[in-house]
Amino acid sequence: MQFNPIYTYAFPLLAVWAVYLPLRKRKTLRSRTKLHAAAEAGLTEPASLHPIIDPAKCIGCGACTRACHEGDILGLIDGKAVLVEPTNCIGHGACEDVCPAGAITLVFGTERRGVDIPRVAPDFETNVPGIFIAGELGGMGLVRNAIEQGRKALEAVSKLDGLGRPDRYDVVIVGCGPAGFSASLGAIEKKLRFVTFEQDTLGGTVAHFPRGKLVMTQPFTLPIAGTFDFKELSKEELVCFFDKIGEKNGLRINSNERIESVTRLDDGFEVKSTKATYRTRAVLLTIGRRGTPRTLGVPGEEQEKVVYRMIDPAQYAEQQVLVVGGGDSALEAACEVADQPGTLVTLSHRGKSFDRAKAKNRDRAAKAVAEGKLEIVFESSVKNIGARDVELKAPDGTRAIGNDAVIVCAGGILPTPFLKSMGIEVKTKYGTA
Repeated sequence: MQFNPIYTYAFPLLAVWAVYLPLRKRKTLRSRTKLHAAAEAGLTEPASLHPIIDPAKCIGCGACTRACHEGDILGLIDGKAVLVEPTNCIGHGACEDVCPAGAITLVFGTERRGVDIPRVAPDFETNVPGIFIAGELGGMGLVRNAIEQGRKALEAVSKLDGLGRPDRYDVVIVGCGPAGFSASLGAIEKKLRFVTFEQDTLGGTVAHFPRGKLVMTQPFTLPIAGTFDFKELSKEELVCFFDKIGEKNGLRINSNERIESVTRLDDGFEVKSTKATYRTRAVLLTIGRRGTPRTLGVPGEEQEKVVYRMIDPAQYAEQQVLVVGGGDSALEAACEVADQPGTLVTLSHRGKSFDRAKAKNRDRAAKAVAEGKLEIVFESSVKNIGARDVELKAPDGTRAIGNDAVIVCAGGILPTPFLKSMGIEVKTKYGTA
C-alpha cells in the first residue's frame, strides 16, 4: 500500500485546529461575557482617548489584548479584537503600537459624548506657528504619555529657527505638571534659554490628587535623567522624585505664577503672567484641563466649605460631607473621606452608573457602601447649598441632608476662550482621531 504524502501535512493541521477552535471559543465566550457585563452596568463610554478596531483589517492575532497593561480591556470575539471594557481604558496606546495589521486607531470621544481637543500637529505644534501644546490640555491625561509628549514637543521647539537671541527667551513653558517638567528638562538638555512657570507648585494637577493616589505603573523616560521603571509610584513619590531630579539638574520653576495672555509679535510672542512679561520665540502650553473647575451653578456654592479638589481627607474627620461627581476623582475622594473617623459621606451622581470610573474605584465604593461608610445617590443633583445642609434633587424627590463640607469633582472646563484668544482652533471630537 502506497503512503499518501498528504497525510504528512493533514494530521498536524488537524491537530492545530483541534486545539485552536476550542481555545477561540473560550476566548470569545469570556470576551462576550465581559462585554455583556459592561453593557448591563452602563459602563460603555471610554473616559477619553481609546482604540477603535477596523474588523476588515483585524487578523485576530491577539497582540493587542496581550499588550494592554490595564487587564482585559480588549478581547477577541469570533476572531476579531473588540473593546470589551471601554470604561477601564486609559488610552496608553500600547494596543495600537503592537497591531501588525494597522487595524487600531486611537480616537477621542464617542458618537454620544464629544471631547473638545485643540488642533495639534504630530510634532505638537498648534495651527498657530510657534505655539505648542502637550499633555492633558491636548487630551492626553495619562502621566507617562504626558511626560513623553513634553519631551517630544520640546524637541520640535529646539528645531525652530530664530533661537539663541539674547533679547528674548527661546521658549516659555506654561505649567509644570508631568509634561511641563519633562519639557523643562529637555530645554536644559538642548541648552535653550527658557522660563517655566506654574500657577500652583511642581507637579501641577498631579500634586493635588488625593493622598496616596497611584499615578505611575509603567516605565517613562525623562530628558537628561534617563529611563525609570517604577512598579508603583504614588503622587507624593512622583512629586518628590521630580523635585530631586529638578534640583540635581538646576531646574528653576516659578511657582504660583499664572498665565494671563499670549500676544503674537512680528518675531515671536509676548507672554503676560500675573508676575511678569516675557518675550519669546515659542510658547509651550502644558496646562491641565482642570485649571478651570466645572461649577454646579447653584445657590450657596460661593461658600468657603465648597471646594473643587480634595487634598487631605483627614481634614474632614467628624464631618458630614457631600461629594459630587461620577468619575475616578469623585469616587476616590468619597472613599478617602469615608475612611476618616466619624464621617458621614454622601456621593451624588447625576448618572445611573459610574460609567467613567475605573473598576477598582467602583469596587472600593461598593465596599464602602456595604460597610455603611458611604451613601450613593444616583440620578441626583444639588439644588441648594445651605450653611448647615444641602438640598439634593433625586428620583424620589428633594431632600435635605446635614452638611459641613462639599467636594465638587465634576471635572474641568477646557479653557477654550483663552485658546481662541491666541488663534488656536478647538474641535469637538466624536469618536475621531
